[in-house]
Amino acid sequence: MASANGNDWCTIESDPGVFTALIESFGTKNVEFSELWSLDDDSLQLLVNPAEGVENAAVHGLIFLFKWQNPNKEGQPGAEDSKGTALTGDEAPAGLFFARQVTHNACATQAILSVLFNAPDSIIEVEDDKGEEKKEDDNGRKLVLGKILSNFRSFTMSFDPELRGEAIGSSDEIRVAHNSFGRADDAFLSDPTKPKRVATDDDDVFHFIAYVPHKEDGNVYELDGLRAGPVRVGSYQKEEGEGGTMDWIKVARDAVQKRLANYSPTEIKFNLMAVVQDRRTFLNERLNSLAAIGIEESDPAMLNVRSELHAEEEKRAKWTVENERRRFNYLPFCVDYLQCLARSGKFEKLVGMAKESHGEKRKRAEAWKKQQGAS
Repeated sequence: MASANGNDWCTIESDPGVFTALIESFGTKNVEFSELWSLDDDSLQLLVNPAEGVENAAVHGLIFLFKWQNPNKEGQPGAEDSKGTALTGDEAPAGLFFARQVTHNACATQAILSVLFNAPDSIIEVEDDKGEEKKEDDNGRKLVLGKILSNFRSFTMSFDPELRGEAIGSSDEIRVAHNSFGRADDAFLSDPTKPKRVATDDDDVFHFIAYVPHKEDGNVYELDGLRAGPVRVGSYQKEEGEGGTMDWIKVARDAVQKRLANYSPTEIKFNLMAVVQDRRTFLNERLNSLAAIGIEESDPAMLNVRSELHAEEEKRAKWTVENERRRFNYLPFCVDYLQCLARSGKFEKLVGMAKESHGEKRKRAEAWKKQQGAS
């Protein structure tokens, strides 16, 4: 954990394996996170049509990580720089879940919850539905919240945004799950007798926000817990009727690009993830479809789908290993290793070699800069 104080929230890494494991710990099903490396139409289309024979895969929302800058500091884009009006009170769209961020370091999980709680046609499970017939999930296209988040959503839907934020920060189940992905060495290095260091204007501070479609009014909203309310970024409705998945994603894409335009061209510290349908669900659906029309196991089409499904299972296994490594505290090992080097008399020699290597790299870098300047 990041702190010895059990009520604190730690920072967690912006990673699809981390976020997917986090929501699955709540019992959420049929969903995973996928990084977006490009905002061109072809890359966005792959979210909706991720495999051969798969059309209209579910995309529930986008989560954007960016370097937050103080809006009160001249010339810097910040939390208030999305160029939109925060909708509050009666202006806020009915049925849209929005929560203010009132807990430090909770913005990642809060952005995730903003997407999950606004997913259209999601399946809500509550404590008293044990006797009810299982709801159809449309072969994985419908997100299953799980009982922990279903009960939390039902309990807080009547709250105002400030109180919803307080409820998120006060939820032991959500906080413990969030903190389970913190770096173990943070607690090892922290001194519980000293106050926490507060970030200054010179520090890099990062913030998560969400973009979601709202089916009731056909608009895409930016959900930023540092704003007073949701921000309408555009309509995805078509003249001939209801817009589709690609329509709302393009509206959200334009909003992200507007934010990116506020930063220097050399700034690269951004991350964009889509909250999408679990790839295994539609691959299994594809297998069943092929089998239903008599395609044999040895057929290339069947083998191709099984190969993709195997790759997905390997990806999940890799995520599990990486998450275990994130949780493991390597710092005591590193300290012991350095002590062993010191006792063997090798430490000073290795430090000298490292300094020499670093100095040579700096000389090469300076020579390259001079060469670039001359040309």
